[in-house]
Amino acid sequence: MYDVIVIGGGPSGLMASIAAGSKGKKVLLLEKGKKLGQKLAISGGGRCNVTNRLPVDEIVKNIPGNGRFLYSPFTIFNNEDIISFFENLGVALKEEDHGRMFPVSNRALDVVDALLNEQVRLHVEVRKNTAVSKLLMDDDKILGVRLQDGTEIQSKAVVVAVGGKAVPQTGSTGDGYPWAEKAGHTVTDLYPTEVPLLSNDPFIRSKELQGLALRDAAVSVLKKNGKPIITHQMDMLFTHFGLSGPAILRCSQFVVKELKKNGNKPVTMRIAALPDLNAESAFQKVFKMAKEEPKKALKNVWKGLVPERWLLFLMAQADLDETLTGADLPAEKARQFAHDLVSFEMTVYGTQPIEKAFVTGGGVSTKEIDPKTMGSKIKNGLFFCGEILDVHGYTGGYNITSALVTGRIAGDSASSI
Repeated sequence: MYDVIVIGGGPSGLMASIAAGSKGKKVLLLEKGKKLGQKLAISGGGRCNVTNRLPVDEIVKNIPGNGRFLYSPFTIFNNEDIISFFENLGVALKEEDHGRMFPVSNRALDVVDALLNEQVRLHVEVRKNTAVSKLLMDDDKILGVRLQDGTEIQSKAVVVAVGGKAVPQTGSTGDGYPWAEKAGHTVTDLYPTEVPLLSNDPFIRSKELQGLALRDAAVSVLKKNGKPIITHQMDMLFTHFGLSGPAILRCSQFVVKELKKNGNKPVTMRIAALPDLNAESAFQKVFKMAKEEPKKALKNVWKGLVPERWLLFLMAQADLDETLTGADLPAEKARQFAHDLVSFEMTVYGTQPIEKAFVTGGGVSTKEIDPKTMGSKIKNGLFFCGEILDVHGYTGGYNITSALVTGRIAGDSASSI
């Protein structure tokens, strides 16, 4: 008989097992894969973006999927506590752009090793290659788990920390959703977020822009009426299937929601390569440049404005010949070119599948979880944490923050049953 069983060896499960172990409880962590901390090990490009140092309100803003649910947990354990926790385990952290926190060593494995060593120190029992088939429960409380080999293990509390459906190679294959439903929980629609977008526009199909990156472009997802739903100003990338890169990943969940709203009709994206200008100021700028060097070919006059491939593409869109000189530039064509520099529009029809996404949207409804304990409001002794919850953020340390905070509170609370 265990005090606490934690299912899942990702960020939230590791944190939950350590939290329960630090209370002197008999803790068992079950992981179906052969390694713990797989998602941590690959996060932040293998450097592990463990949390984010922005103020709480800013962090919640960067968790568009039910981030407000975290206000209450943050009063118990927050991003600054995560930083202290790792530094106390000997992992020095440093702050980079936008508040992102990384280990000074730039090694994700240092973060994983620190957690595993802490488990050993606290005598947390770990069983790898051990898959759970179901939760054991009666009408009002949890009793333990049944493994896939039929073994039943009893426990006073069970913490479900099995992740979502994104990045399945790390073991997140959606196992926890049916368990939650069996326990009486609502699982909201699952969808990919932080995922590349697909487009059928001719220039995407022809692959003519494949591999072109635009730095610090403002990318907007538009409603049917042409008004932006969201704009993100970051780098973006044209690919052989559509669009990718940080700005696109952040826009993706809004594309998914708009597709759902409009009956799967293509969604318009707007790209501003010169986000500080509007159509008129861009026109004045390009026209003035052309007239100041009337003998020079326009492609050389405008050379530094945007990457060359984007420049030539937009010139072609405006029917401007590459060899045309400033002296021969018609104002109306310059207007068209300037308009596309600040608001080029294209359509996307969907996203890559959830398995290709970085983060799962949807999950166990937060309405049925007590935010101060991460405990089920339906079944005593049952706790949920991490990505299985209907809470999702942008990349940049926000999802790991959510996983570590909810894991810590779930483990703490489970140990007091």
